[in-house]
Amino acid sequence: MIVMAGIDYTHANIAQREALSFVAGQVGTLLADIRQRTGVAGCTLISTCNRTELYLSATAIVDPAALLCAAAGVAPERFEGIFVRRTGGDAVRHLMEVACGLRSQILGEDQIVTQVKQAAQLAREAGTADPVLATLFRCAATAGKLAKTETHLVAVPRSAAHRGIQLAAQRLGGLFGRRAVVIGNGEMGRIASDLLVSQGARVTVTLRTYRHGETIVPRGCATQPYEDRLSIIEGCDLVVSATTSPHYTLTAAQVDALTQKPALLLDLALPRDIDPAVEGVPCLNMDDLGELGSEDTLDRACILQIIEEQTARFDEWAAYRAALPVIEEIKQTAFERVWMGEGDEELMRAAVDKTVDMLLGGMKEAVSPQLLKKTLQKMQKNAVQAEQLRSKA
Repeated sequence: MIVMAGIDYTHANIAQREALSFVAGQVGTLLADIRQRTGVAGCTLISTCNRTELYLSATAIVDPAALLCAAAGVAPERFEGIFVRRTGGDAVRHLMEVACGLRSQILGEDQIVTQVKQAAQLAREAGTADPVLATLFRCAATAGKLAKTETHLVAVPRSAAHRGIQLAAQRLGGLFGRRAVVIGNGEMGRIASDLLVSQGARVTVTLRTYRHGETIVPRGCATQPYEDRLSIIEGCDLVVSATTSPHYTLTAAQVDALTQKPALLLDLALPRDIDPAVEGVPCLNMDDLGELGSEDTLDRACILQIIEEQTARFDEWAAYRAALPVIEEIKQTAFERVWMGEGDEELMRAAVDKTVDMLLGGMKEAVSPQLLKKTLQKMQKNAVQAEQLRSKA
């Protein structure tokens, strides 16, 4: 049984989401802990700016919300009434909708497919993705990719960075000629930098000096070591922070110590990069982005069709997998009916197995454990009757 529990921007504010937000380096340890709990065959965790959702492949009755809180070391009472729980088909469909951007704060956002794939990858690396969850997340990622490539949104920002820069431009009366500092050179930071440059801002990006390997700096941006960030923030128009650091990139004391403070701060991270105790400078965060999109902004019918197809694909796989023990019994019963104790036993068994596989493989969409059990019972009944007739003869 697939079960899930999660919090998201529709039920939890940024402080509540922050308490259950995890960077990639933390996820593996959490998953390993949860996987050891009784009744858990597999687990995968999605942790983004707007949601934290734990998916379990369960062999017993378990509460994913309680397991997540226990592994994270937080009191479940803090989230009373905030967690949403789903089981079975509801959990499957919800993940499909998440991957397609239908559950996003920014409707149809570009980044969610990558985040779903990353969640699956982290579970694989931690050794906690059993075949059920691995297949489910693969189907969800396919749905998200198809929704992105086969449908289109109209006049809706494609990510939190797009919306954040849009709001910053409104607050500042435009970005042309404005001096902006972007802290963080990950995906979100690079998107923000590109957007700022495209709107005529003068952008400086901070880089960590300890990072090795190739560093991609958006075209048109100057660079500054992260350690020297405070020197370039003095008097700038906009500071955007978008890192995966578990610590503040700007503390209240650091901002207070500036001789000339920035005009606007934009925090695109969770956990938050900018200390919420900062005073004297307006600061936008993920909760300020609002919900964007409506029925008129996307081809919902097409997306729902994609979801139906990928859900059916997963259900078909799950039904066939659940039927495998019965299929093995059918093979054994069929072999016993045709084997007369003569000839090559191994060759006869292989022929029977291949025949059954060919028959069932051609109708996977109709295979179910319940129907196959009826078939097996009929075969066993016929075998008994045949044996009785032989004994009478």
